[in-house]
Amino acid sequence: MALAARSLPGPAQPTRDEQADPRIVPRRFVHLPDDRTIAYAETGAGPDLVAIHGTLMCLEDQWLGPVPALAQHFRVVAVDRPGHGFSLRPRGRGADIWDQAARIRDAVQRLDLKRPVILGHSFGGAVALAYRMLYPDEIAGIVALAPVCFPELRLEHLLFGPRALPFGGDLLTRILHASSDPALLLLLWNAMFLPQAMPQRFRRNFPFALAGRAAQITAEGEDAGRLWPGLTRSAMRYRTLDVPTHILCGSADLVVNTLMHGLPASRMIPGATFELLPGAGHMVQQFHADTIVRAVRTVRLRSGA
Repeated sequence: MALAARSLPGPAQPTRDEQADPRIVPRRFVHLPDDRTIAYAETGAGPDLVAIHGTLMCLEDQWLGPVPALAQHFRVVAVDRPGHGFSLRPRGRGADIWDQAARIRDAVQRLDLKRPVILGHSFGGAVALAYRMLYPDEIAGIVALAPVCFPELRLEHLLFGPRALPFGGDLLTRILHASSDPALLLLLWNAMFLPQAMPQRFRRNFPFALAGRAAQITAEGEDAGRLWPGLTRSAMRYRTLDVPTHILCGSADLVVNTLMHGLPASRMIPGATFELLPGAGHMVQQFHADTIVRAVRTVRLRSGA
């Protein structure tokens, strides 16, 4: 069986058309056991930082957001989460936030990054927090942007969860991808920015076709199915998270409720800093790069690294 047929999302390398697409950032690849890869892009110089994207996204989200500003101070490695963008994971495995954190850490070690700050947005924020709880002595700190922190019924469970079913899920994905997905995904991408509008710069330059291809939507369904147990495990361990942690959220986030996630998590995490951006929605990384740079620099300073 071909690698792309039994792995998510596929193909293992960008196609010729994708290589020519200026919206798609050129990747390098870390090859891991069990037919897994971590695709990444690197820029900047200085202390190490790893940037992890959220749901319905790929590393271009970070690249179009805070990465240019961060690269003035840090060596930034932005990754495709396992099963997203061009990072492969086996079908039916690797969706758990703790497993994704472990695979990103494998790539960090292969790339010889030294005590990086881990920056994560939304689902990627949950992965970043799990990373710290797995490897407490290997990072300088965490900056979590609008992180999902506690189990709850979410829209992605309803929209994408059935596509992860081992029997019939792939067929359902193919049917919906050829019919309702284009309109649905466009609606969701725009809704993620509310109450702000999607910036024209993002609309022009983000590779929506890459983030919305059928196999990545299946990966979103698998992620949703594993979110509750992963976040339950995290919630039981937040009080052990003793590295510098900065949680940054928008007061008008309609995707991840700040009062139910970022704020209570910050109160459980020893010494965590919570910062609320008045009027900001879920996609804070696209509007507040300077604030994010300041948070990352403060976390690194607090770590003594």
